[in-house]
Amino acid sequence: MPYKRGKHWMGQIRINGIKKEKKFSSKTEAITWEVNTKKDLLSPAPVMTKETTTKTDTVSLIEWANKYLDFAKSKFCQKTFNEKKLVFKLFFQIIDPGASPGDLTPADVLKYIQKQFQDRSGNAANKGRKNLIAAWNWGMKYLKPPLPGPNPCYVERFPEIRHNRYIPPESDFWKVYDVAEGQNRIMLLTYLHTAARKSEVFRVRWEDVDFSGQMVRIFTRKRLHGSWEADWLPMTEELFDALLTHRQTSKNEWVFSDPETGEAYKCRRTWMNSLCKRAGVKPFGVHAIRHLTASILAQNGIPMVVIQAILRHHNLSTTERYLHRITDFRPALKVLSRTKTRIPPGVSFPSQPGTGLRVVK
Repeated sequence: MPYKRGKHWMGQIRINGIKKEKKFSSKTEAITWEVNTKKDLLSPAPVMTKETTTKTDTVSLIEWANKYLDFAKSKFCQKTFNEKKLVFKLFFQIIDPGASPGDLTPADVLKYIQKQFQDRSGNAANKGRKNLIAAWNWGMKYLKPPLPGPNPCYVERFPEIRHNRYIPPESDFWKVYDVAEGQNRIMLLTYLHTAARKSEVFRVRWEDVDFSGQMVRIFTRKRLHGSWEADWLPMTEELFDALLTHRQTSKNEWVFSDPETGEAYKCRRTWMNSLCKRAGVKPFGVHAIRHLTASILAQNGIPMVVIQAILRHHNLSTTERYLHRITDFRPALKVLSRTKTRIPPGVSFPSQPGTGLRVVK
């Protein structure tokens, strides 16, 4: 009969001097294993002939991880692949990579997720959980033999501290634009006038720029199945003029290329920080410009569905998440007050928030 060991239920059987044990997360699972294992041990062994002998495939946790990563490398972008690779690297610091998938329990997975929460953050822990769930579901569907169900990676999520992305004032963007030079200035204008993501602008070729139709083609992989999709976006007059001038001096197929290699940029880690420092503004990244574009459109009364099309979101709810902290709620809050707020005579607000009211003497 099963017995409790710590937080686990241990299934145990002893037949003909042979003792077997295995841990489970519930008593029911332990009982089921005992019954099935006894049946297998007591059943007469089949007579194996040359014709009936077959090879049984077995897979370890590390083999499952490697096969899934091989699949992920061909399906997902490099950033997503690197994220999944890191998850497994940290996972196998806690879990034996040579263990059988059948031995992995939700308690084991929770131990790993909890360590990520303690060592890194709730966001990192939940990302690890999400990637392990996806990898196990893939193994249940595509490995031979398939990974056992139910998926042991469905464990509790951990609390996260969400930090809102800093969106610069429009004036700060133009300060950075003014100190930028050459293709850097044109690249900044491209981000603002297309709301494209960082890597999407990196990949634009001159064949994607239709000057006669005044359109630019943006490729994205931010879709459910990881497939490349292209959208033709209209160019503003300002962007059209800038790209047409830039075309006269370009020397290769890429609209924006690394001067050192002549190839498309793979990443640019410091250029925005350097420009912001030169402009004397609070640092912001390229993706913040995408949010800035959305905020400018919203503040000028552009309909939500039009902003959705410009941002190329499949779901309107995604666009709403972009904009929900941009909306000015002050007019709506006025309905809660019966009278206008008045500041008593002789009282002024301090220069630093959180220090209370100050009486002017």
